[in-house]
Amino acid sequence: MTPASLSPADTRAAIDAGARLIDIRNADEHAREHIPGAINMPLDRIVDLPRDGRPVVFHCKSGMRTSAHAARLATAAAGAPVYILSGGIDAWRAAGQATVADPAEPLEIMRQVQIAAGALVLTGVLLGQFVAPGFFGLSAFVGAGLLFAGMTGWCGMARLLRIMPWNRRATA
Repeated sequence: MTPASLSPADTRAAIDAGARLIDIRNADEHAREHIPGAINMPLDRIVDLPRDGRPVVFHCKSGMRTSAHAARLATAAAGAPVYILSGGIDAWRAAGQATVADPAEPLEIMRQVQIAAGALVLTGVLLGQFVAPGFFGLSAFVGAGLLFAGMTGWCGMARLLRIMPWNRRATA
């Protein structure tokens, strides 16, 4: 069963009629911005979804994660009507619907990884070009780490960033 997509307006109507809104993003993403009343249940915990027969509307940031995992989400809902918020929280916000944003929360871990990896690669290239060729090894090391993370799903840089002091509040 493939869940039907709902527009932000139709999602609002479904919520008002008693549907549960489930945010499948990670806790750090949810802490930074979320839809009021949304329950945060990341994909790795989706099997814990309470089964009460009420309709369920799943959402993520842009709709890509919910679409990619639609069959898994429908299974987790155990026969309840299942929907996906088309365009995710981005479309919700663009439609003028309210969100709760906390800019004091740290950036999402994956954005931090992208920033750190990009800065390290650029530093390695610049130092390799202008100081000593051995610094190109830094860029190669980061590239190898990203390749490993993509192939295995385990990212050492993300784990390291997650325990940094500025991230402890969101991921605790």
